[in-house]
Amino acid sequence: MNKTSVTKTVDSRSQSSQINVWSRFDNKRSPTTIAPPKRQFRWVVDTILPLTLTLVTGLVLLLPSSLTTEARLSLFAFAVAVILWSTTSLNAAYVALASVMLLILSGGSEQEELYEALESDVIWLMIGAFILGGAVQQTGLAARLTQLVVAKARTVGSVFWLLTTMLIPLSFVIPSTSGRAAVVIPIFRSIANAAGDRRISRALSLLMPTIILVSTICTLVGAGSHLIANDLLDEIADVKLSYGQWALYGLPFGIAASYISCWVIMHLFLDKNRRHRQLLIPQQKQKPFSKAEQKTLIVVFVMVGLWLTENWHGLEIAMVTVMGAMVLTAPGFGVITWKEGLKAISWNLIIFVGAALVLGEALIESEAAEWIINGLFSVSGIVGADSRLLILLVLALISLTSHIYMTSHTARAVALVPALLYLGNSLHLDPIAVLFISTVGMDYCLTFPVSSKALLMFLELDKDTYKSTDLLRLSSVLLLVHLGLIVLFYYSYWRWIGLQL
Repeated sequence: MNKTSVTKTVDSRSQSSQINVWSRFDNKRSPTTIAPPKRQFRWVVDTILPLTLTLVTGLVLLLPSSLTTEARLSLFAFAVAVILWSTTSLNAAYVALASVMLLILSGGSEQEELYEALESDVIWLMIGAFILGGAVQQTGLAARLTQLVVAKARTVGSVFWLLTTMLIPLSFVIPSTSGRAAVVIPIFRSIANAAGDRRISRALSLLMPTIILVSTICTLVGAGSHLIANDLLDEIADVKLSYGQWALYGLPFGIAASYISCWVIMHLFLDKNRRHRQLLIPQQKQKPFSKAEQKTLIVVFVMVGLWLTENWHGLEIAMVTVMGAMVLTAPGFGVITWKEGLKAISWNLIIFVGAALVLGEALIESEAAEWIINGLFSVSGIVGADSRLLILLVLALISLTSHIYMTSHTARAVALVPALLYLGNSLHLDPIAVLFISTVGMDYCLTFPVSSKALLMFLELDKDTYKSTDLLRLSSVLLLVHLGLIVLFYYSYWRWIGLQL
């Protein structure tokens, strides 16, 4: 090869590399890729529905003369939040905070209400619980326990049952459904690779988020919505569920619902041959528990013990949780640094909960929530109902279907709990029973992927996972199963241990 050809080759390579480098910064698509046409004025279409609903709501609230100004403003701010939560993709925390600003600036609430919301024990409980969950996850303790359980499986069916067994107790130590999903996603990938079957992967991608969601009811710290609901119960009825009471009511239901859901998923999406197929899970070499894992385990057990014995020592659940978080991040002893602990906190959720508490308390203090009940439920005829079975079915159906029109778990608690508690008061029902049964229903959110971050996380994985139609098919069965379970548990268990309407 002569010097001229070498020079040309070098020049061509140089030009090629320059093209490749600069193409990374070029927003234009390659000629072979046909970009879908952009819809002009899309923002106008997306704005019409929420704006129309907001205007209609504002006009409707001008009509009733029985409402005070504070009640009108509280209802309008809350209605705006619900409309934006339901019809837009705006961040739920941003919407909640903006609604609170609207409420305060319009004179419907005092500025101090926002500041005092961040002083709530719910906020501090969530902060401590997120740090605890971060420690469990970062030390590898959750992944280790998961691997220990799943490694015992030999068939596809046994994998599903063992996964269900392992996922239930995670709700006691990781307070976020998305956090629990993040912990088990590597396990999903490992099992999916070992199975090498698209249908098994699809069923597995449905099983994991489903069990994560239906087992949330097992514990008070299983979801932030539980803490908000319990706080609203204290505000309205001046009673509160302890950690032990919640576990007594919720753990048996969560276990039963989890195993029944596992059975339904296997029989809906796997044939008999696949359920009995031999499956060898790649096993990692198990090392002895590290000091960090041992410390985390000890702290978790001590915290759960203190939560369950709150009535004896007087330390509230939030105080115990913050104490545990301080121990786990203590210099020289903790398993994670203070900065790592802070990173584990979902500050977006903290802000959302703080703003949601302000909206909920405004509805209560202005008596707007009570007005809603007197209007809506009197029209339905349930207010005069004497049948406890009918009341139970209505409570269950309202809460079980609430995720369809309100995707945020916490937003559902803020919207429904005050209304349902006032309904219970008008019917002379036990507020604790009303709250807990409605929370059982609100924890069910399996119809659409957008109803839960855990569902979305599995939907967006690169492996063969479920489709929206699969979830809809599953929900068409599990919704009826949950309704039947609620009725069954009420008459066979809850009523006999004191949880009676």
